[in-house]
Amino acid sequence: MMKRWISLLVENEIGVLARVSSLFSGKSYNLDSLTVGATEDNSISRMTISLTSDDQTFEQIKKQLNRSVEVIKVVDFTDVAIHMKELMFIKISDCTQQEMIQLTHIISVFALKMIDYDADTAIIECVQTEDRNNNLIRLFEKTFPNRFSIVRGGGVAIEAINLSNG
Repeated sequence: MMKRWISLLVENEIGVLARVSSLFSGKSYNLDSLTVGATEDNSISRMTISLTSDDQTFEQIKKQLNRSVEVIKVVDFTDVAIHMKELMFIKISDCTQQEMIQLTHIISVFALKMIDYDADTAIIECVQTEDRNNNLIRLFEKTFPNRFSIVRGGGVAIEAINLSNG
């Protein structure tokens, strides 16, 4: 089993997201993340899908996506250099004044952003890679046990520019 990324260009029409996601649920494939947004062309949306699967299942998924009428293009990012980010919010509650100072230090070191706070609670915005967000969660589990909640958004990815080709 391996972590995989697919980027789809799809027609920007009502029901396309439901049809593509039902393709996965109908076959009992589990998605790790699915993010959709408009592109520079308002008639086209880009879906970024993350999943964990074996080679055979992944090839089957790509073939099914390519057969879908609404799918314009399927790009497999599995073995391609990509830039990937995931949005995550962390809310930490019941902090002492000293813990708020410690939190401010963590925010500075990890290039995070405090987007809301009061005397004992803060909300942190993390736009990092999935692995880095996982590491931050482990840090917050140790530093603020049982006093934080997390909301994670889907990841987005784009192919990296290969500067060695020109």
